[in-house]
Amino acid sequence: MLVTGAGISTAVDNLTFVVTIPPGFERDMLKGLRPTVQLAIDATAMMQAGIGAQYIQQIFTEEAAKHLRRDKGQFLSRSQGLPRTPVTLSVRIAFNPNVTTSWFTGIMAIINNVTMLGIIMTGAAVVREREHGTMDHLLAMPLTPFEIAAAKIWANGLIITIAVGLSLAIVVQRLLAVPIAGSVPLFMAGVVLYLLFSTAIGIFLATVARTMPQLGLLYLLVAVPMNLLSGSNTPVESMPAPLRVIMSLSPSTHFVAYAQAILYRGADFWIVWLRFLLVGAMGLGFFWLAILRFRRSAAMQAG
Repeated sequence: MLVTGAGISTAVDNLTFVVTIPPGFERDMLKGLRPTVQLAIDATAMMQAGIGAQYIQQIFTEEAAKHLRRDKGQFLSRSQGLPRTPVTLSVRIAFNPNVTTSWFTGIMAIINNVTMLGIIMTGAAVVREREHGTMDHLLAMPLTPFEIAAAKIWANGLIITIAVGLSLAIVVQRLLAVPIAGSVPLFMAGVVLYLLFSTAIGIFLATVARTMPQLGLLYLLVAVPMNLLSGSNTPVESMPAPLRVIMSLSPSTHFVAYAQAILYRGADFWIVWLRFLLVGAMGLGFFWLAILRFRRSAAMQAG
């Protein structure tokens, strides 16, 4: 939270609550003029925004009443002579004024499904090849393990990218009528970058699982916690500090962050470039580990 007396001059991506206290606030309160304090809220995570607004109102009310009792006695209404609350909360919602839940959950569902489809489709492509015996045919061909794995990744990644684009255009923008504030091509570029990571996880899990049921169980252990703690369901700021540090190492957290910044708040590339860089670096690193694991698994199967 940022408290300032000069107003909000720039948009900061990582601020949720901004309190603007006008000049002469204490003087006007002591005179009984009831000055106004502005509370700007980034309501991308609606649950956190609602709870935080109530907490901030309570803090201001208690602190103002305590200060007035100490300096001037009981704060009374001029007309009725009755105690009154020195601070009241006036809510003015600039985005999503009707608080339509589908505006948030619709886009977050697409983001969560990118992780799910990237892992399951790529992992299933490898596991089913092994179950049907066609993996032996591929290994007998003049193909390297890298080429086999890369073919699974780009083919499934292309299908998922097309599905995300159609879902965003048809379901989110047309059927749900969700206003998109930012650049859709920039968001789609972020989806492609994140798919490098999620499809690499599918390849990696496919080298561990021997059957489709085993792949399903591994997916539950890996992807479900990653989705729940990425910020799409529970705000990262509401998590304990050690858990926030752990989740900062997951590309899914940065993917959710820049997707929300682009689609909800209209962020451009120069605002989210660092998160793009982190997702790309982590995705390449895990892709390299997945290829090493797949190469070792293919060598054991060929031998």
